[in-house]
Amino acid sequence: MLDFIHFNLSDVLDIVAVAFLLYQIYKLIRGTTAINIFTGILLLYFLWFIVRALNMQLLSTILGQVLGVGIIALIIVFQQEIRRFLLHLGSRFNSQRYAWLQRLFKQRTHTHIKLDIDSITRACRQMSESKTGALIVIERRSPLTMYAGTGDIIDARISSRLLQNLFFKNAPLHDGAVIISHNKIHAARCTLPISEQVYIPAQYGMRHRAAVGLTEQADAIVIVVSEETGDISLVENAIINRMEGGANELRVKIENLLVIR
Repeated sequence: MLDFIHFNLSDVLDIVAVAFLLYQIYKLIRGTTAINIFTGILLLYFLWFIVRALNMQLLSTILGQVLGVGIIALIIVFQQEIRRFLLHLGSRFNSQRYAWLQRLFKQRTHTHIKLDIDSITRACRQMSESKTGALIVIERRSPLTMYAGTGDIIDARISSRLLQNLFFKNAPLHDGAVIISHNKIHAARCTLPISEQVYIPAQYGMRHRAAVGLTEQADAIVIVVSEETGDISLVENAIINRMEGGANELRVKIENLLVIR
């Protein structure tokens, strides 16, 4: 009855590799609406596998055609998740690519991104005290040209007063995000993608969701100042970190995250 099952070492490795891949995909899309679609596709695939094993030709052919055409639909539905996966994979590769050089020359090859952190943290402290909502994006490896194009290009020197003026409630450019690139305020009034994560706590508003949404698709750092509470949060890799120590803690976090290893 089970003559069709042949099990060897390569099959074990195959199962382990597939299980690892599925786990990574689950980690990537958990907490989003995509997890329901992914679960449905897995159930459909296992049904097709069982039908094929039982030699049910007609149903097997129908399910096979559905799954074959479904590959294109998967790419469309999961385009953001695929983008995040490839970005994560590329970032991991870039971080490890030069590891052998460090071992070869026995020295650190860390690179620090030049940034006027003092002006940024000073502006965040002032906006926190006045409860002025703010959304500041700091570019790292991933270029943010596409998001900067949704706003107004400024390319001005970073200053605390300019940042506060940009986010002043009645200012024409206050609605949206400021993008900082190459130690300059590159653009203002920028539109960021909104995250679909369902596990984001209810007390966080649209600024936090936009910060999470961007960091799902790029390796940027996003600073959020809450308009309701004045709390400062730093979002990196889709994780919201509330700065309990205020601007001082924010400065330390930014310094650590701006080191390219």
